Amino acid sequence: MTAQSKIAEPADRRQTFPPIKRAPSRFRNPIGKYKIRRGAQCIACGKCATLCPEGVHVKAGDAMGKPRDFYCLGFSCKNNSFYCIDNCPVHALRLVENPLCQTLGDLRWTSDLLISTWYMAETGEVPRADIEYCLGNSNGGFDKLRFKAADTMQGHDVSDDEISTAIDLNRSNDGRPLVTIQVPFYGGGMSFGSVSLATMVSRAKAAAAWGTFGCTGEGGYPEHLIPYDNHMITQVATGLFGVREQTIQRVRIVEFKYAQGAKPGLGGHLLGDKVTPGVAKMREAVVGNALFSPFPFHSVYSVEDHKKHVDWIKHVNPQALVSVKVSTPTDVDMVAVGIYYAGAHIIHLDGSYGGTGAAPDIAKKNIAMPIEYAIPKVHQFLLEEGIRDRITLIASGGIRTAHDVAKAIALGADGVVIGTADMVALECVRCHNCESGRGCARGIASTDPRLSEMITVEWGAQRIINLYAAWRTQLVQILRQFGMRSIKELVGRTDCLYHVDYVQEKDSVHRAAGGGN
Repeated sequence: MTAQSKIAEPADRRQTFPPIKRAPSRFRNPIGKYKIRRGAQCIACGKCATLCPEGVHVKAGDAMGKPRDFYCLGFSCKNNSFYCIDNCPVHALRLVENPLCQTLGDLRWTSDLLISTWYMAETGEVPRADIEYCLGNSNGGFDKLRFKAADTMQGHDVSDDEISTAIDLNRSNDGRPLVTIQVPFYGGGMSFGSVSLATMVSRAKAAAAWGTFGCTGEGGYPEHLIPYDNHMITQVATGLFGVREQTIQRVRIVEFKYAQGAKPGLGGHLLGDKVTPGVAKMREAVVGNALFSPFPFHSVYSVEDHKKHVDWIKHVNPQALVSVKVSTPTDVDMVAVGIYYAGAHIIHLDGSYGGTGAAPDIAKKNIAMPIEYAIPKVHQFLLEEGIRDRITLIASGGIRTAHDVAKAIALGADGVVIGTADMVALECVRCHNCESGRGCARGIASTDPRLSEMITVEWGAQRIINLYAAWRTQLVQILRQFGMRSIKELVGRTDCLYHVDYVQEKDSVHRAAGGGN
């Protein structure tokens, strides 16, 4: 059996997943939600270390080591018999919330979401701590959507391995390879120069391990990615940076990037600080000069022009699938139909919540349609046109958690693309300095050679592998809740969701009408 046919084999029959290995933080003081304060009265009896199953307390010889409180379950642990605070014979322990959490993160990526993602990336497990790992605090978007409680637990007797999270990327029956991925998500484009090479390769290695895909972004195809050809998407964007016939022929999916949700109406932008000799060589540019991609493709002003682009890729690589990435204008449903009739296999909708640190605020906050509105709009229109089952609908733009993945699918997407979540798995703290050459203090989005060395590919790939494992566990839990055995059954099931504001509004009207509490 060839490597290509192995990848094309339906994942819901294979159901083989990469091993989870612990990948601890690379920093001396990992950040947790809680802090354990040990007072001077501690007698180093080691009782807390003996009792705690989470490994928070460690006895080193005759002394107690510094608490690894980033593993602490928090105040909810008080209900457990092993609660260290109550069990300490000299009352030397005190539990408090980490004051650092007051300044960490933002409304979309709260400190809870950051810390829980770090935990999943280290352990591959769903957090057991008293922490919110499903929702942010943005007061909108996916944070306002909730899954309904199921009437029955129809899938309670089904094992995790019997529930499929696989999706098909070619539904067109056009004779091109059938491509199935084991999880309903793949990595979004982050180009060479926007992130470090170690970050790119870590993501590619993790994608290969999970039988899904990563994406080169619009900055070319570094040779370090060649071992992962069967799991890479190469991007053709308006600047055509690094686009080669060889790279188009090398991959199994080619993506046209017409627009980005974070900055629709604007092309890509890489500041001069990040254009190092390696980046400049790859992009055929000048070292230190800022690079701008035009908007739009000046060779495309109609569906017919777009079809010529798609046909070009199909001719250069007769085995490749074609994806088309667009932002979410008000007529995005018509755009999607045009993409289908041009012969593409994947419609990639990129909403306004995602994007790069380099995108201007005025673009990120004021232009594109939120992805939770775009998905059902396009899904419903494709149904009405009778073509929904012949094209794959992928969504991106602010997918932070497994619950966001499931919500996007319930709204009508087949799967999603993720980006920032991978960065957070690598211990991004959301400092919003991505656009600066040396600005990323953690070496994730840095082109500085010394900062980039902070990440090793083995460590980075394992962190992302672990995160995906924890996400799959949560997706299986959601599917089991509704008695579903495949993620495909969740597509378009808006009846499984409710919007918090509408429920509150209905309750308010009910009370005003004298309905009581």
